Amino acid sequence: MAAELTAHQLIAQHRPTLDLALETIRTRAYWSPHPEHPKAYGENGSLDTAAGKAAFDALSGTRLDLGQPGTDGWVGGEVSPYGIELGVEYPHADLDVLLPAMQAGQKAWRDAGAELRAMVCLEILKRIADRTMEFTQAVMHTSGQAFMMAFQAGGPHAQDRGMEAVAYAYVEQSRTPETAEWTKPQGKRDPLALTKRFTPVPRGIGLVVGCNTFPTWNGYPGLFASLATGNAVLVKPHPRAVLPLALTVQVARDVLTEAGFDPNLVALAAERPGEGIAKTLATRPEIRIIDYTGSTAFGDWLEANARQAQVYTEKAGVNTVIVESTDDYQGMLANLAFSLSLYSGQMCTTPQNLLIPRDGIRTDQGDRTYDEVTADLARAVDGLLGDDARANALLGAIVNPDVKARLEAAAGLGEVALASREVAHPEFPGAVVRTPVIVKLDGAKPEDEAAYTSECFGPVSFAVAVDSADHAVELLRRSVREKGAMTVGAYTTDPEVEEAVQEVCLDEAAQLSLNLTGGVYVNQTAAFSDFHGSGGNPAANAALCDGAFVANRFRVVEVRRPA
Repeated sequence: MAAELTAHQLIAQHRPTLDLALETIRTRAYWSPHPEHPKAYGENGSLDTAAGKAAFDALSGTRLDLGQPGTDGWVGGEVSPYGIELGVEYPHADLDVLLPAMQAGQKAWRDAGAELRAMVCLEILKRIADRTMEFTQAVMHTSGQAFMMAFQAGGPHAQDRGMEAVAYAYVEQSRTPETAEWTKPQGKRDPLALTKRFTPVPRGIGLVVGCNTFPTWNGYPGLFASLATGNAVLVKPHPRAVLPLALTVQVARDVLTEAGFDPNLVALAAERPGEGIAKTLATRPEIRIIDYTGSTAFGDWLEANARQAQVYTEKAGVNTVIVESTDDYQGMLANLAFSLSLYSGQMCTTPQNLLIPRDGIRTDQGDRTYDEVTADLARAVDGLLGDDARANALLGAIVNPDVKARLEAAAGLGEVALASREVAHPEFPGAVVRTPVIVKLDGAKPEDEAAYTSECFGPVSFAVAVDSADHAVELLRRSVREKGAMTVGAYTTDPEVEEAVQEVCLDEAAQLSLNLTGGVYVNQTAAFSDFHGSGGNPAANAALCDGAFVANRFRVVEVRRPA
C-alpha cells in the first residue's frame, strides 16, 4: 500500500517545529508549541472540552481493537479514582507472536533515517495534540488528577516532553555524519582512501512500563526517545491507567501505517488482573531498552535483573526543602502551601521534608519560631483549600488505597500541625479527596528518623525541627545520598547557607530551586529547559531529558570500502 503521508509532506509540515525545538534545547529558553489553556482549543470544534468529553464517554463499553497480531483475549476493568467504571477493553497479547511481529518492521524503520523518523514522531504528537481534550479525560479518570492538571500535565506538558525527547534523539543521531571520504597520506606512495558510511542502528524493542499517576507525562519521553532512534516500542501500561497509553498506541499505529511503515513498531501489552507481565517482559531477550517510572523496589529489581537491556528508571526519593530565612514570608508560605497541595502530593517532585531550625527563622515580618512557621504554613494550606470547590480543583482524587492508608497512618507519627480532612466532590461522589497532613518531627530524635528518611508518597509532609542551618544541610546531604531526591528547595537570605545548599546539590546531583515565592513551584519542571531528575542520585538513573537519555538507545555501525 502506498504511503498516504510522504516524506516530503512530513518534512514540510514538521521540520520547522523540530528546528525550534533544537534551538530551544540549546538556549534553554521558554517555548512550547502546545497551548496550556483549554480556551486555546476551540469552542465547538474537535478540540474543545465538550467534544473531548463526548469522545471519552463514547469509549465506554467498547473494545479498543488495535489490530495487533497475537491477540488472544481481551482485558479491562479500570475504575476511575473518581468512582466510575471506564468500561473499555484492550487486546491481550501472546508475546511469542507479538514480539517477532514488532521486530519485522525495524529494518525499514532503521533505513528511514533520523530525520524522517523524527517527522513521523512529530506527526504522532500532533495527532495526539488534536485530541488533547479526550486525552485529558482519559488521564483524569485513570490518575485522579483534577481536570486542569490532567489537561496541562497529561496534555501539552506531556506532548512537550515527547517532543523534547525527539529533539535530543535527532541531535545525538546527527552528531555523526552519514558518510565521510577518508584519505591518509603515504608519502611518495598513493594515499590510502576509503569511503565510510555511518548508520545509527536500533538496539531492539523498547519496553515502556507505565505509571498510574502520570501515564503520558512519564511515558512519552521513553516512548518517543526509543521510537525516534529506530527501535520498536512495546507499551505496558499500569493496570489502573491503561486508556491514555492505549490511545497513544492507537494514534502511533495509525500514523506509522499512513507513512508506509509497519504499525507493529508500536504495540500495547495490557495485562490480566494479577498477571504481572512486567517482570516477564523485562527479561525477554527481544527487549533491549526499558523505561520505568514507579517504586524503588521494582526499579531496583529491573536494574539488577534486566541484564540484556539498557534500563532507565525514575524511582522514589525523599524531597527536601530547607527553610532558613526569607525576605518574602507570605510569598514563601503561599508557594509551599500550593506545592504541598497540588494533586494531593501524588507527584515524585512534591516536597516531603521541611527542615526548619528549632530556634526559628528570620523573615521580612520579623523572627518566627519553628512552631510559628509550622502553624503559619498549616494556616496557609488551610486557607488555600478552605473552599471545597478550589480544594477539588487542586487536589484531585487519591489515586489508590495505599496512598489513603499512608495518609491516615502519618497522623500517628508525631504531633499533627495540620490534620487532613475529607472533601466532598459535587460531581463525583465516589471520589476520595483528602487535604494534606503536616506532622511535626524532631531531627535530633532517632525515633523520628525512620519517618522522615523514608518516602511517604501522597499528601504527607514532615516539619522537621533541626538544630541549625548546618544541621539542615547535613541532613539534606545524607538524605539525597542515601535515599535520593527528585527535587530540593531552599529558602535563605544568607549567602553562606545558599552556597552550602548549592554545594550539596552539586555534589549529590540533585536539582535545586531557591527562594521560589511566585508562580513557579518546586514540583513543576518545564520541558526544553528544566531537567527532571539528574540520573546522579538514587531517585533516578536518568534525566528527562538530556543526551544521555537517548544516546545509548542506538549504536553507530560503520561500513567502509576503498574509495
